[in-house]
This record gives sequence, C-alpha cells and structure tokens, in this order.
Amino acid sequence: MKLVILDRDGVINEDSPDYIRSPAEWKPIPGSLEAIARLNQAGWQVVIASNQSGIARGHFDVETLHAMHQKMQRLLEPMGGHVDAIFFCPHGPDDGCACRKPKPGLFHDIATRLHVDLLGVPAVGDSLRDIEAAAAVGAHGVLVRTGKGAATVAKGKVPEGTPVFDDLASFVDDLLWSDEGRT
Repeated sequence: MKLVILDRDGVINEDSPDYIRSPAEWKPIPGSLEAIARLNQAGWQVVIASNQSGIARGHFDVETLHAMHQKMQRLLEPMGGHVDAIFFCPHGPDDGCACRKPKPGLFHDIATRLHVDLLGVPAVGDSLRDIEAAAAVGAHGVLVRTGKGAATVAKGKVPEGTPVFDDLASFVDDLLWSDEGRT
C-alpha cells in the first residue's frame, strides 16, 4: 500500500490563529486539493492526522468538523480525488491524551486500523509537532512552509534531514517524480 499521511490545517487548508470554525472558513491552500487528487490518481492512499483542539475549547463541535471534511471531499471529487480516512484528536493541550501530536497516538491508530507498518511512510506537516509524531512511529516527516511551516523553519528547530517543501503541491511533485523513477 502506498500511503501518505497529511496534517490538515496549514497543509491542505489555510490555517488561522483563531481556528477554522466552520465550513465557510475552511479554504484550501492553492494547489493542495489538486495535489491530493494527483496522489490518488497515482495509486496513493491519503489519510489525515490532525489535532482539532477547537472542539475541546468549544469553538466548534464534531458535527461542524465533519461538515468541514465533507466540504473538502466535495471539492476533491470533481478533480478525481478523495481522502481515504481522517483521524483527529479532539483534545486540548492540557488534557493529557495520547493522540495529540507530538504524541504518536493518531499514528498508532492509523497503523492499527489500516493494518499497515508506518516505517518510512511520508507524513507531511507544517509544525515541529507533526514531524515529532511521525518520527515516533518511524514515519518519514516532511515539512511544508505553508501554515506554520515558514515560522517553524525560521526558528531553526527542524530536525536535520527533514525535507522541506514550499507547499503540498511541491512535495507531491517530488514524491510522484521519485515514485515514477522507481517503477
């Protein structure tokens, strides 16, 4: 199985310090949905692993989160794309859960539910906690400069050897080019 794990806010859609609270506020980053569709068309499964503490903070509820994801799937459909599964942590930073990134709980859940080893699986995020969660399960963390990514790079805390791309589309360009070269 060819699998890619994506963070959501800041990788697929525009992020906001005030949280994305409704489907109307959920806006894709230019080129991100097309990139997901290209992955699907090349035989890759796409899964999301996303912290959604806005639920714990009372900014939106699970039904609203599902409505945001339905909007994303509706926008992907005419492009021939889809997201195969969405895993999210609804907890706040002080809840002590095992699923909030940088803890690897979401990744363990993905591995268990999909019956897959995550060793070397690309996991694309826009923050250090995304990279740390991926590393904890042997996945291959990748950083994009969209969302919080540029600030993460500027802080100089990106682990050595972590590939950094301008956005999801440039990562997918590289992945599909590399994948084509192996076949």
